[in-house]
Amino acid sequence: MVPLAGIIDTAFLGHLADVHHLGGVAIASVIFNLVYWSFGFLRMGTTGLTAQAFGRRDTAEMNLLLLRNGLLAVVLGLLIVVLQAPIREIGFWLLNAEPEVRLSGEAFFNARIWGAPAVLANYVLLGRFLGCGQGRRVVLLSVVGNGGNILLDYWFIRELGWESAGAGAATALSQGLMLGVGLCLLLREVAIAQFWQLRPHLWDKTALTAMLLLNRDIMIRTFSLLVSFALFTNWSSALGNEILAANTLLLQVVTLTSYFIDGLAFATESFAGQFYGAGEAAQLRTVLIWGLSSSVVLGMAIALTFSWFTQPLFRLMTQHQSVIDQVQALVWWLVPTLTLGAIAFLLDGYFLGLTQGHLLRNSTLLASGLGFLPLGLLARHWQSPAGLWLALACFMAVRAMTLGSQVPRSLTAAQSQVTDSDAAAL
Repeated sequence: MVPLAGIIDTAFLGHLADVHHLGGVAIASVIFNLVYWSFGFLRMGTTGLTAQAFGRRDTAEMNLLLLRNGLLAVVLGLLIVVLQAPIREIGFWLLNAEPEVRLSGEAFFNARIWGAPAVLANYVLLGRFLGCGQGRRVVLLSVVGNGGNILLDYWFIRELGWESAGAGAATALSQGLMLGVGLCLLLREVAIAQFWQLRPHLWDKTALTAMLLLNRDIMIRTFSLLVSFALFTNWSSALGNEILAANTLLLQVVTLTSYFIDGLAFATESFAGQFYGAGEAAQLRTVLIWGLSSSVVLGMAIALTFSWFTQPLFRLMTQHQSVIDQVQALVWWLVPTLTLGAIAFLLDGYFLGLTQGHLLRNSTLLASGLGFLPLGLLARHWQSPAGLWLALACFMAVRAMTLGSQVPRSLTAAQSQVTDSDAAAL
């Protein structure tokens, strides 16, 4: 549902008379990705720690995690709203868009920014439901949030003619709707009185320190990931509006694939955390094997589908033939990017479930510094769109290799934990 909403956003804007609406939203979305996904630790940290507490049957700890990260999410969301002007000015200054593209992007930004508190609070709710293995609730929230976004897109863009501002308003309002439904689901199983009783334990120093350290590592990992994608979009913009639009469409496919693979990664994260918390080390290997094989097959299948049927599929997202021609020249780069990305994203989920934030941090920093930046800078210098895609593929490759190298050690550590638990029981 999430990538479907994004593709429909793109399709509504891509069929407007002027292509700069598509480019403007793409540039503004880079800013939101940097801001929101930098706080992705609210979802990721909540899932892994909740899953381990769920495996131990520690309900009080699960509720404390929800309270701590929930309060943090609300404070950060309100801070983003208060600081929206400097965020907007700095973001568009760094991305250096053409005037008409910037105007469209600012209209989208000004409408969407008001949904910030709801976005971050939803991260925590999704983390809670995923950690408890409540996949149906996650699906329901996706249907509500993204389905609402699609309907509001149609109303605001097609019927009211709000263009880029309409896309931003639709996204913000749909996030608020999603939060309301999520809170209703949560309060069906946990009474407010239960949260109130946990007040004395809310500021436990040891638990807070562990949570903040994990959140810090995940934040660094996510920020490094997003900087690489932001540079990719920024350097695409320097190659002209048509290359920017083409790469925006191709990145929509990368986003589509990443969300499908994230479904597998979320399941891996949840089960890995639960099995680790319960001391079931043998199950970790099974989850990892099934997760990796499924994600690679899925990534390759999507890449090949869009490569073989480029014209009909991308024509659904834009009517500009010059943009589709640029897509046709670059589309086969999806195969290595998505195949290697499938491995990296799945291993992300696995190590998040084990709350190994430092591994994710180090892997992404190496991928950005050694895999993406050198080749990306050369591609920018040579004005090469293909070089940018080579840099992105290498970024995925380094992440996959560095995380994969740590898998044997993680399985050994899980087995050691089981041995230690047996010894303690005796």
